[in-house]
Amino acid sequence: MGTCMSVQNASFLKRTKMRPTPIDQETCSKNSSRTSVPKSQKFSRPINVVKDPSGDDIYKRYEFGKELGRGEFGITYQCVDKESGENVACKTIAKSKLRTEIDVEDVRREVVIMRHLPKHPNIVSYKEVYEDKEAVYLVMELCEGGELFDRIVARGHYTERAAARVTKTILEVVQVCHKHGVIHRDLKPENFLYANTSENAQLKAIDFGLSIFFEPTQRFGEIVGSPYYMAPEVLRRNYGPEVDVWSAGVILYILLCGVPPFWAETEEGIAHAIVKGTIDFNRDPWPRVSDEAKDLVKGMLDPNPYNRLTVEEVLEHHWIQNAEKVSNVCLGEGVRARIKQFTLMNKFKKKVLRVVADNLPQDQVHGIKQMFYMMDSDKNGNLSFQELKDGLHMMGQSVADPEVQLLMDAADVDGNGMLNCEEFVTMAVHLQRLSNDDHLRQAFLQFDKNRSGYIEFEDLKASLFDDHLGPKNDQAILDIISDADLDKDGRISYQDFKVMMSTGMDWKMGSRQYSKAMLNALSMRLFKDKSMQLKN
Repeated sequence: MGTCMSVQNASFLKRTKMRPTPIDQETCSKNSSRTSVPKSQKFSRPINVVKDPSGDDIYKRYEFGKELGRGEFGITYQCVDKESGENVACKTIAKSKLRTEIDVEDVRREVVIMRHLPKHPNIVSYKEVYEDKEAVYLVMELCEGGELFDRIVARGHYTERAAARVTKTILEVVQVCHKHGVIHRDLKPENFLYANTSENAQLKAIDFGLSIFFEPTQRFGEIVGSPYYMAPEVLRRNYGPEVDVWSAGVILYILLCGVPPFWAETEEGIAHAIVKGTIDFNRDPWPRVSDEAKDLVKGMLDPNPYNRLTVEEVLEHHWIQNAEKVSNVCLGEGVRARIKQFTLMNKFKKKVLRVVADNLPQDQVHGIKQMFYMMDSDKNGNLSFQELKDGLHMMGQSVADPEVQLLMDAADVDGNGMLNCEEFVTMAVHLQRLSNDDHLRQAFLQFDKNRSGYIEFEDLKASLFDDHLGPKNDQAILDIISDADLDKDGRISYQDFKVMMSTGMDWKMGSRQYSKAMLNALSMRLFKDKSMQLKN
């Protein structure tokens, strides 16, 4: 992966570092690096991206249906195989999005890795790839059972035994990847889907877009992945396959208690917490968690990658080996509630935006509605993703695809993938929310039921229960208050409320480009900070 970067005073290394050896380009440059290839201003997009596609007309074979998801380069659709009637997923990667040689290489490598990995019940199956002048189409198995954490919330309970089963599955996937020379590099709950909605559905790893081939002694220096799940050696730009064990350890910690082990209010704070590596086993429900589970978490989250448990050691750990005999006692509603809190906070913010929209002057609402009608090019009463993007561009707002999608997600209340007029008004307020303090104060007063000057527990409970969230979300509401309550007096002041609505890392964490730029900058600072160097 380009030139290896070594940590100062790196006498702690127990393995030999090597400069990566270039190999044949047709195997996707296993040792390539985004950091080592300059972004050419004269980049000429290649006619062919992948090797040996199944054809150049995917529409002859597949009928495209609803959109399933959207990423930095592509959109995933549900499709039907016209020959067999099978439902599949198709990741469509527009060539217009591939602006550098690095982008093209990423796509090539993802296809090669999907082809390379063996059939496995817990890895999404690759089927075939098509390519035409406009796009690359990666056809895969369709997983319809939802994300890992969504299943936890839907079941309404969680136990140590369930956490052990999931962890065993994740590590078995990591083991298969590593045995076939692949580091996943982006293990996180969102990248594990259930095959279907049945109780015994297989959990499957998806999205190998950040994965890379590796040799046994090879070290990498490219910063990739998702901040909460990123191993400290990634930030130090000197890592190998051990990073996948760390990420799996973070997932296990969340499964057992509902919150990430390394968290802070800022991106830099998260990075420092990761490098420091202090694990909290005092908060609820850790006193009820077995010592064996805690021992495994500590082994997987050892900041020194050479002391960290290997994949094989994790799978041989007594807690994993006896997964079916691990305690089946519920870890408490708090775990589920804390996992659900991420969703509830989004609901709360959406509700605030809706209140702001409802209190806009009629002339301003009229202006926003006229904007909606202008953007609705097919006049069907709804804005598609493309209509919204084109409309924003027409108004001089050039917004990247991930941010357009996040704007839609912020207002798409009915979840149909489009915006009706009312939802568009909410989105417009979302765009304008920083510009008018009066509107935000009016919204605050809607939640401050007793006009005390604060949003307190009962205020928020009454507001959120309008959405029929049920009687068991007290802890989640307390968590929302805790997150927004800057002076920690147990209630949300107007200043707390304003900060919550005008900042937040949700959109930043959703932007791979933002995360990459931010983490590169953080890494350079950490690299120079001797207190952040790895300890023996």
